[in-house]
Amino acid sequence: MIVPQFWAEGRVQERVAGKQVTVRRYGWSDESPVAAQAHADQRTREAFDRIVHKGEKLELRERKMPYNGADGVPIREEIVERQGDTVITRNTYGARCLNTPDVLFVDIDFEEPLRGSVFGFALVPALIAGVVGGWAARTWLGGLIAGIVVFVVAWVIGQRKKRGEHSGNPAPEKRAAERIARFMQQHPDWHLRIYRTPAGFRLLAMHDVFDPAATAVADCFHALGVDKVYARMCRNQNCFRARVSAKPWRVGIGDHMRPQPGVWPVSPEKLPARDAWIARYEKAAQGHAACQYLESVGNAAKVHPNALAVQELHDERTRALSGLPIA
Repeated sequence: MIVPQFWAEGRVQERVAGKQVTVRRYGWSDESPVAAQAHADQRTREAFDRIVHKGEKLELRERKMPYNGADGVPIREEIVERQGDTVITRNTYGARCLNTPDVLFVDIDFEEPLRGSVFGFALVPALIAGVVGGWAARTWLGGLIAGIVVFVVAWVIGQRKKRGEHSGNPAPEKRAAERIARFMQQHPDWHLRIYRTPAGFRLLAMHDVFDPAATAVADCFHALGVDKVYARMCRNQNCFRARVSAKPWRVGIGDHMRPQPGVWPVSPEKLPARDAWIARYEKAAQGHAACQYLESVGNAAKVHPNALAVQELHDERTRALSGLPIA
């Protein structure tokens, strides 16, 4: 896991066969801005040679992304705090995130409930059915009947989705809990702490440390139904990650952090607006927890010291034991 303090961009522009070619790459360092620039210049020259002299099909300009971007580019977020190997950063929408190289976090999001009104969910298919039915029956009455039938069916489906009921299957929370129970039956030597998040469960493995690229991690993610984006991020960035402060829109902050996009670093003239937004956000987030501790399962006698240190930091920063509403 690499979360650098300093960033820079390199640029190589030369004429090749009568055509101007410009290549840009980022560099990073924990030592100094000068070291970051040297690294950027080195990566840019290497990319230029691969594109021009070796004919490789690479992007001329590297995209500025917070994480999960180009191969080899580390997490690009403002460092808020360091505790040993654990780094807390501020993500692009302003929340603080804990990043750890070897302590396993598993985020299980419940299936997304229906957003918006059930009426809106049902209206669109009903209109389509009305048009198609009217054309097929060659009468407006046929279209009206088809539209009403589809609207009623869609309305019932929408109501079930709003309640988390899908065709008689258990609710999403129950299905996630059942997956956890099955996993623990198959891995009785594991020790997991279970937390409730606004969108699902968060698991923290206490019995051992893990390599994010290990097969055991991939198997765990698959068995527990982990979001594929999160699984890919862990593998690409060689770390595990957990949000430790509230999402802004859940605590009444309706505007985005400035500037947009909030990929670190930002130019000095834009820092005052960013800092003002962060101060307002942190004040609003004080009355909320990022998750709530529920229970521990498995072999509680097995506790790895690295996992214990991360757990204590995580629980304090998330306010997981506070009883505050989660956001």
